[in-house]
Amino acid sequence: MQLHRITDFALASGTVLAEAVTAYRTLGRLNAEGTNAVLVLHGYTTGPSMLDAGASVAEGSWHELVGPGKAIDSNRLFIVAPNMLGSCYGSTGPGSIDPATGKAYGASFPSIRLEDIVAVQKRLLDDLGVRRLAAAVGPSFGGYQAWQWAVQYPGFVERMVAAVSAPFHPAGAGNVGIVREQLRSGLVAMRVSTLTRYGVDAELAPRIPDAAARSAEILRMAEDWARGFEPESLVTLMRAAEGFDVRPHFNKIQARVLIANSRTDTVFPPEIADQVAPGLTDAGLRWQAHAIESNKGHFASGADAALWAEALRSFMER
Repeated sequence: MQLHRITDFALASGTVLAEAVTAYRTLGRLNAEGTNAVLVLHGYTTGPSMLDAGASVAEGSWHELVGPGKAIDSNRLFIVAPNMLGSCYGSTGPGSIDPATGKAYGASFPSIRLEDIVAVQKRLLDDLGVRRLAAAVGPSFGGYQAWQWAVQYPGFVERMVAAVSAPFHPAGAGNVGIVREQLRSGLVAMRVSTLTRYGVDAELAPRIPDAAARSAEILRMAEDWARGFEPESLVTLMRAAEGFDVRPHFNKIQARVLIANSRTDTVFPPEIADQVAPGLTDAGLRWQAHAIESNKGHFASGADAALWAEALRSFMER
């Protein structure tokens, strides 16, 4: 993992962060023109580990989609996978030390917006020499970021891919009140509930047919996650999500758009594509939707990568 630092970063709210650190990983090489970069963006509770084989992430590992010879091919593309601002896998967030107090920010971490998350990433790409993004892609909250990129820096983004996601925050995706209530019951219990709602049982069933063994594995996954996640990051990022809605700004987007939602995702149901279709068409966007015919719910984009990998490859190579 590499680190990128910005000092005195002004948030959209006007608050200034003394330091904004972004932890990130890269695959492949940037071309001489600086135009072959792909930003791979992670979900609400995960990080750049989404690129690892077997990664236990709530949107399913993208190892089968990103890498040498894969749909997002690091043999010809430069992959940048940053941990977003406000998260807790190396980037500045509530678990970071506030230089003004010498203690972790905790609940005093300033409110951030999707605009801030993306602006920090833009500074990272600028310093890496990226002059244009071949694509901004991601599942769930990573899809939010991809949409925000297309709106915030329209001339910079050639393609965007939002998987198991939406261009706004639907009611079923949660709110700060629910997060705080769940936190009171404990991180492990919260994670078990989230994984279950996302469809983890169907994701595990092919390799763990016994129901009791699946329950034990879900508990193990939840305990493993809870050991490394900062609770206040959940509040910070959910607050940012609650204010997210780029539908009024579709006319700013210049990128080609691919929407890939899962048939069985109850968090971001496939009907979302139908709901936003008139707005996308009226804005004159070049867009397409791909239904992932998976029974693995919100895990589908990674856990059933084979069901949409060729559609993604075609979109990336067009």
